[in-house]
Amino acid sequence: MTEQSTESPTEVDLLIIGAGPAGLYGAYYAGFRGFSVAIMDSLIEPGGQVSAMYPEKDILDVAGFPRVKGQTLVDNLVAQANQFDPTYYLGHRAEDMDLQDDYVDVTSHKGARLRCKAVVITGGIGTFTPRPLPDSDNWEGRGLQYFVPKLDVMQDKDVLIVGGGDSAFDWALNLRNIARSITLIHRRDRFRAHETTVDDVIADERIDVHTFHEVSRINGNERIESVDIFDNRTDEKRTIKCQAVVAALGFTADLGPLKRWGLEQDKRQVVVDTSMHTNLNRVFAAGDITTYDGKVKLISVGFGEAATAVNNAAPYIDPDKGVFPGHSSDKSKDQ
Repeated sequence: MTEQSTESPTEVDLLIIGAGPAGLYGAYYAGFRGFSVAIMDSLIEPGGQVSAMYPEKDILDVAGFPRVKGQTLVDNLVAQANQFDPTYYLGHRAEDMDLQDDYVDVTSHKGARLRCKAVVITGGIGTFTPRPLPDSDNWEGRGLQYFVPKLDVMQDKDVLIVGGGDSAFDWALNLRNIARSITLIHRRDRFRAHETTVDDVIADERIDVHTFHEVSRINGNERIESVDIFDNRTDEKRTIKCQAVVAALGFTADLGPLKRWGLEQDKRQVVVDTSMHTNLNRVFAAGDITTYDGKVKLISVGFGEAATAVNNAAPYIDPDKGVFPGHSSDKSKDQ
């Protein structure tokens, strides 16, 4: 994996902004089409939200993988992309874009300058920030976590999970054979998680689920020792012994500098057509950052969108190339 210096501008055929699953697969496809490619991401490691938020979560809906850990999927995508030696700009936020008829210039917040013939934006949801747990100041790093990058840190601990979405229920299932005890609370009795996951959690005797409950106070000295929770219907209070709290309350997202580039947007997403082209010349987008009629936000969908974007960018990069790439089974890198 190559880190490019910022001393001089670099020319590449294609720049991919965002090193999540869609961006990494797009980098592979650009290499497969014979293009030089650079990948830019504000995070210091590839993988986007998957690596940052749920590297040890089991992902069940990627074609060809009955079950795959998030970080394993990312590692495989990096290996696949690295067959064609992409240049990585990690820890670089794409800051400015200058559109010309024949090329696009992009500059990062660290001053890295790239000139490319096309851009594919795969920035996921943009910059994401966890929603804080109320009255939890100063407990982060002392037992309070918003993500669980390594499951084994919960070994033999009493864990309180707060939330009602997919992340809360996934953590409960993934930790049930690791933690000493698991309590999950949610402020109402309706959940945003997949129904089958909810059913699995509720049916598991190792997981104690309390609806209509919220956190009132975290107790402890150097680290969390217990948490006071209350029933928001009756105001009845109780104290739960725990050494770890996972606040899976979702996150806020911001497109950051992309908002001023002139991209057509619908709320916090970039509008694309069926070729994944944005309203800007030579600028395409793929993955969760995009929207169109019938959009479904799945990693598997993002893979297809990335391939569509790269192949439709091909004639902009090389007018002699068509959109259709041919079949990979008919080619090899050595040919």
